[in-house]
Amino acid sequence: MGSRRKARILAFQAIYSWEFHKPLLAELLQFDWLEEERKAKLDTETWLFARLLVQGTIENCDTIDHRIQNRLEHWDFSRLSKVDLAILRLSTYELLFQQDVPASVAIDEAVDLAKDFGGDDSYRFINGVLDSIRKEREPS
Repeated sequence: MGSRRKARILAFQAIYSWEFHKPLLAELLQFDWLEEERKAKLDTETWLFARLLVQGTIENCDTIDHRIQNRLEHWDFSRLSKVDLAILRLSTYELLFQQDVPASVAIDEAVDLAKDFGGDDSYRFINGVLDSIRKEREPS
């Protein structure tokens, strides 16, 4: 597993946790919930990218949530599962603010996270919402 994939998993877990506890960003970026043995195995690139994703997502959460809300058809934002919401926030951050990450990569990574952590149809739902945001960002 590549370091960026590991970073996205860490970022997803942190953003998911943030939804419940709303710790200070500095506390969240410490990843204190992670076992020391697992922390020791992660390289610097993984840590830096995970922190960038978490910080960027949290700092831009209002903008990100607005974009997600605008793309939900026949679905209320408050009814989103917390797992799906964390994946959507993380991936929307990448789509909107990480210009060095191709949109297809951000969406593919989100779909993989949804398959690993979400419900049975989460990946389809997340793919549809993110593809809509991508199209808004990159008009044809």
